Amino acid sequence: MKNNVFNYITIFLILFILFNLPGCQSPETQWQIAPNTINTKWAKQVNPENPLPEYPRPMMVREKWKNLNGLWKYAIRLVNEPQPAEWDGNILVPYPVESALSGVKKQVGKDSILWYFRSFRVPKDWSGNNILLHFEAVDWKTTLWVNGKKVGTHKGGYDPFVFDITEFLNSRGSQEIIISVWDPTDEGTQPRGKQVNNPRGIWYTPTTGIWQTVWLEPVAESYISAYKTYPDIDKKSLTLHVDIADSREGDQIKVTALFENDTVGAVTMDNDGFCIIPVSDLQLWTPENPNLYDLKITLLRNNLEIDAISGYFGMRKIAIDKDKNGITRMFLNNKFVFQNGPLDQGFWPDGIYTAPTDEALRYDIEISKELGFNMLRKHVKIESRRFYYWCDKLGILVWQDMPSGDKYIGGHDPDFDRTEESAKQFEYELSRMIQTKFNHPSIIMWVAFNEGWGQYETGRIVEFIKGLDFTRLVINASGWTDRGVGDVHDIHHYPEPRTPQPEENRAIVLGEFGGLGLPVENHTWVEETWGYRNMKDRQELMNKYEDFYSTVWKFKEEPGLSASVYTQITDVETETNGLLTYDREIIKLDVEAAYKINTNQFVPAPFIIPDGGLFHEEETVILRQIKGQIIRYTLDGTEPVESSPEYTGPIIVTQNTVLKAKIFSEKGSSRLVEAIFHTTPFKKPVYKEKYSSGFTAGGDYGLIDGERGTVSFRDGKWQEFEGIDMDVTIDFGEVRNITEINAGFLESTGRRIFLPGEVIFEVSEDGITFSQVGEVSNEIPAENREASIKEHKVTFYAMPVQYIRVFATNPGKCPDWYQGADGKSRVFIDEISWK
Repeated sequence: MKNNVFNYITIFLILFILFNLPGCQSPETQWQIAPNTINTKWAKQVNPENPLPEYPRPMMVREKWKNLNGLWKYAIRLVNEPQPAEWDGNILVPYPVESALSGVKKQVGKDSILWYFRSFRVPKDWSGNNILLHFEAVDWKTTLWVNGKKVGTHKGGYDPFVFDITEFLNSRGSQEIIISVWDPTDEGTQPRGKQVNNPRGIWYTPTTGIWQTVWLEPVAESYISAYKTYPDIDKKSLTLHVDIADSREGDQIKVTALFENDTVGAVTMDNDGFCIIPVSDLQLWTPENPNLYDLKITLLRNNLEIDAISGYFGMRKIAIDKDKNGITRMFLNNKFVFQNGPLDQGFWPDGIYTAPTDEALRYDIEISKELGFNMLRKHVKIESRRFYYWCDKLGILVWQDMPSGDKYIGGHDPDFDRTEESAKQFEYELSRMIQTKFNHPSIIMWVAFNEGWGQYETGRIVEFIKGLDFTRLVINASGWTDRGVGDVHDIHHYPEPRTPQPEENRAIVLGEFGGLGLPVENHTWVEETWGYRNMKDRQELMNKYEDFYSTVWKFKEEPGLSASVYTQITDVETETNGLLTYDREIIKLDVEAAYKINTNQFVPAPFIIPDGGLFHEEETVILRQIKGQIIRYTLDGTEPVESSPEYTGPIIVTQNTVLKAKIFSEKGSSRLVEAIFHTTPFKKPVYKEKYSSGFTAGGDYGLIDGERGTVSFRDGKWQEFEGIDMDVTIDFGEVRNITEINAGFLESTGRRIFLPGEVIFEVSEDGITFSQVGEVSNEIPAENREASIKEHKVTFYAMPVQYIRVFATNPGKCPDWYQGADGKSRVFIDEISWK
């Protein structure tokens, strides 16, 4: 009996030891999602044994493949250290090392190397084939060793690349992979988009290392390496170009096109690479009906199948043309279609650059369509091939940005001189973006540069893109650095929409606007958040969103806007200006109402100008509408009905009043708007110095020009002064006793510094003799900081004041103020208030 007990104990101890060895632990015990502020609901669905199991290249499918996603070993070492002899732990591939889903959540930086290790076995039925190792994306410089031998290096953070590892494999048994990745993020000149080592404001957590699927594929010595589709809806045909690796004389390529399993065209061609397939029963691809044809391509040698792949294509056309009114527009399938969509940055709280699951990746596209969008702008990031597959399948137009990198230029600055090395890398990654995403019908536009980031030789780069792809449109510069080339003139304006003026040969679009911020408790990345203009609740957000789109739809008709892009589909880290929270848990807008707004199926509400507040003696109120419809209003606080007075001209308010208004039309009625007016003995102050109205504010910035509340005045504009000094005087119109003055100055915009060196506050009773009541000196703020306001306050004994003067001076130590290409320094003054 004692011997049996001893044997049981021995067996138990052996099993316990074996089970707790690293190689014997289950993936769940070797990996846990790292602690994180918020996660998406899909984080719990991540399977560490088989994360992102879907086929990674839907455009070109082979039956045999092996997914290498899962738990790998990792180590972070200094750049001058050799390959690690020991590993720091496990990392879940393909989630970036900075992400919670990787299980690591560490930053690497330019002084260190991220190392990966794993082993695998080649399936027995792959014998006799060449073995390709695919990386869908690794950021940024990747070096590969197989079984201790160096295979090669790749530079690029967004493009899929492949190594033929056949000659490096052992004849049998286990194979070992070691990968090193170096990523300088924003300390390098390579394309990197919004990634920075010090995330803040509009700059986000970096992605280092493997961030898309890693996989193996067996191929014959000769195989189909790529193909390109050129749909022609006017000729009802598809031109196809096929690339063959190691082709032989006499090889043939058989191509079959199908729609809903019915063959619509078939061609067998000699191995010259091109063929034309008639598509007589034309089923166009549109966002409403994303029809896709199946494609089968077979490589034949002596009538034997050497290789075969399956894919798909869409029959659609994008072009610039004139509508019936002679306005230059963007045409889809020979018709003008207004393109409206969100800015989509593709960040995730748990996966950073990598969506937790394929379902999550699909969700952002689905919800965009549910909200009524027919387009999205993929902003300074290139996604996985599965993302564009879902765009193709679900039906949404895509403007694809080239990720930004290197230096910045201002709106009035010339293109900068990029170094040869920087330009070569940019153009390599640009060409890879176009080559690897060429066949997706959803992509209809390439965006070369964004807001001056890395902008150089703009005209040549546009021609470079056109040379790679003549089938799509090109925006030369999205934002304020347009060079008059390309197919589209794109401007940005925050927060309210604006429009360029019509052009003869280019369509006009609003490439960014909006940014209305609304943080939702328990669904934010950090406590301190921001938006371009903050809303107090969901209803205010809904109302302002409707107001903005009322203007957008007006611009569509006049002067002829072709598209608009709202910032943005989801919150991203500290930004809370998304239509969804960062974790995708909360949709901030009413979906049904948003759909009607985004598809122009609503009655726009009227605007009340001014929108309430204090007034002196009397107030002239104007009601304005976007379309020529009837506005009805009341002045007694009741809700207007169809029998209420019709607005025909300005309303004079002489007493405390609640003004309410609605529009009534055949399509129905608008939402109710109201404004509350109160009389006050104080006159409205005015400026002695005329100010620029060309700049509108983000966030809560705004210059005073009309009394709201008791002491604070705003109109949503930045006050811009050009030259060496800024001098603004405010006239109350009467004498008041005050003890305090507050003034805010725009400190920086992330890469430009506007803050003046010295600010002087003066007051006067007669407007002739001024007395100084305060002086403030400013330190130069650090570069590359988020936009912010520097508040200045001076206090003094109560004195009679009718005039306030705020004087800002530049001490000559550039870059205290931003100096543009015109040589003028600028300072922006924000809200001024007093007590």
